[in-house]
Amino acid sequence: MDQQAIRNRFGIIGSSPALVYALDVAIQVANTDLSVLINGESGVGKEVFSHIIHSLSARKHNPFIAVNCGAIPEGTIDSELFGHEKGSFTGAVDSRKGYFETVNGGTIFLDEIGELPLGTQARLLRVLEAGEYIRVGSSKVQKTDVRVIAATNKDLLEYTNSGRFREDLYYRLNTVPIRVPPLRDRKEDIPLLFRKFAVDFAERYKSPPVQLDDDAKNVLINYQWPGNVRQLKNLAEQISVLSKDKIISGSELRKFLPDTNFTRLPVLASAAYAQSGNDQKEFSNEREILYKLFFDVKKDVTELKRMFFEAMQHPNSINENQHFQNDQFLNEFENNHPHSAITANQPVIINNNKIDEHQEIEESLSIMDAEKGLIIKALKKHRGKRRDASSDLGISERTLYRKLKEYNINE
Repeated sequence: MDQQAIRNRFGIIGSSPALVYALDVAIQVANTDLSVLINGESGVGKEVFSHIIHSLSARKHNPFIAVNCGAIPEGTIDSELFGHEKGSFTGAVDSRKGYFETVNGGTIFLDEIGELPLGTQARLLRVLEAGEYIRVGSSKVQKTDVRVIAATNKDLLEYTNSGRFREDLYYRLNTVPIRVPPLRDRKEDIPLLFRKFAVDFAERYKSPPVQLDDDAKNVLINYQWPGNVRQLKNLAEQISVLSKDKIISGSELRKFLPDTNFTRLPVLASAAYAQSGNDQKEFSNEREILYKLFFDVKKDVTELKRMFFEAMQHPNSINENQHFQNDQFLNEFENNHPHSAITANQPVIINNNKIDEHQEIEESLSIMDAEKGLIIKALKKHRGKRRDASSDLGISERTLYRKLKEYNINE
């Protein structure tokens, strides 16, 4: 089957070189059993390429299933993929087949593969290497013959460098890479796509198709399309339904586009937070934790200095009870900030009537020590309950678990 026939069959419109090359690779690799990794931003149509590969392969008459790895909770992803035995966990009232068992002989498309937990990644690697898997709660090894096509909008190579994705799994999946270009790199295809969507919606809503004048076409082409083809299709539907005029001008078109245009220039932290995904959100939350910790440390150090200053100004007011309170404050400060080093270069000697020397207080400026200290404090506050501690810290429970392992914190 030639490429034009495949375009017509799957509704692929455009002739940009990057798109043509991606289709050529998909067609060539389809009739093999090689693993394929499809890279591309959200909304570019990665799942369409998985359907093309499956439909042109020898497995085309066998099952095909698409699984969004990011939409399945971490605690149930193993059961979904590999199945489980009755009683293997709370709620497992019956045995259940996983996708690798039900799709045996067919193709499984794993979208957002970068969201897989590390434990699940190890089990997936075994499937790819040996065609074997084990149900949750079982010790029996089972065989499967499934072709895996994976997709991601993340930089998995960067994930491997940071320990969030297994390097061996990355190279095993990336046997044949396919990059689906974003819409902003296919400017010549944008008017064609819009016209196709406009005609489709006109047939659906039984109305004349909308058309763009030259100014509107320029606006469409020069927009950056952060949502890619999906966003363009939604825009065509909005205009088809809401626009009173069937000839759309540039000014009319701008009313349907978001005010904030997509840019790849540096932005303020608040804007970056709004535009980014879960990783940026976690980063911002962790940064807020550090800010909070530094403010707490500064507050306690200021209080400590105030107490000693008052003691120096009013030496006669020092008594055993105040001496006990000072010791109690120091102990509490050390417990709350175990990594804020307090050194006594010149020890403080508190007698009944005077202070002989002064104490220098050094605060540790290590971000890792500060973060570790706050995590320990949160766990103590919530008596080791991770969910409550992570909520108080403003991070996800998964991030807290990763930090516990990273800092070797024993609960």
